[in-house]
Amino acid sequence: MGISILVFGALFLLIASGGLLLFYREAMLQRIAEVINPQSKPKTLLSSIQQSGFSIAGVVEHFDSVIPKSQAEVSVVKQRLIQAGYRKDTTVKIFNGSKFVIPIVLCLIALVSGLGALSPFFVYAVCLGLGYLGPDFWLGRQIKKRQGKIRRGLPDVLDLLVICIEAGLSLDQGTIRTSEELVHAQPELCDELHVVVLEQRAGRPRQDTWKHLAERTDVDCVRNLVSMLIQAEQFGTSVGKTLRTHGDTLRTQRIQQVEEAAAKTTIKLIFPLVFFIFPSLFLVVLGPAVIIMMDSFSTLFK
Repeated sequence: MGISILVFGALFLLIASGGLLLFYREAMLQRIAEVINPQSKPKTLLSSIQQSGFSIAGVVEHFDSVIPKSQAEVSVVKQRLIQAGYRKDTTVKIFNGSKFVIPIVLCLIALVSGLGALSPFFVYAVCLGLGYLGPDFWLGRQIKKRQGKIRRGLPDVLDLLVICIEAGLSLDQGTIRTSEELVHAQPELCDELHVVVLEQRAGRPRQDTWKHLAERTDVDCVRNLVSMLIQAEQFGTSVGKTLRTHGDTLRTQRIQQVEEAAAKTTIKLIFPLVFFIFPSLFLVVLGPAVIIMMDSFSTLFK
């Protein structure tokens, strides 16, 4: 009896040790690595999931081929994603796959929550439509948000670029220095300038790199800047004066836009005044008088 208990205990310990080695091997290796190299960062759950090859973007990417897309549509989507700041090749597949996954998720939410039972055709049609068009609206909003940041940060970037050029640097060297110095203050525009620097290092002409900058951003003030730089290089005028003039023009336009927005407030206030403020004001001012008149007429006709 005692021998059988010992054998059973030995087999149990052996199986338990094998299970620990199989299921907790990564954790043990991580602990050993931390003991050997204390400065190494501990592995988090997110890093473990990423190293295992699982991600939501990877799952959505596999549904790219479900919705057929022509080459022209893919090019348009890729151009819009670049304008929003997403330059990876997989972003197009993720975007197209999300237009298939999101409608299904919304339909499942409507089914689980019970909204589909109210009006099945209408609810599921709305879920499919919103799920299919939602990524396009989100992408358009991201593009406008990024373009607004580029438009607001361009005068500051031009000021530093003028200082670099007047200090003796060339336009290419000033672009490099500006993209490095303002990377935290204006990350979107400095990112685009860094792409310009990389294209120039790859051997592309300067005019082509700046034209690509205007195409990637699709901002009117950046297009004007690129046109002025190309003309200054063709006619041999001073680049520093050109940039300073353009920067002053942008600041003047910004002041004019603020004044225009302030002038529009009087027109925009008409609707809340008429529909919200005036009715409540009339109720407070004329309400007691109407009540008194009603009481007077009621006693008069008795």
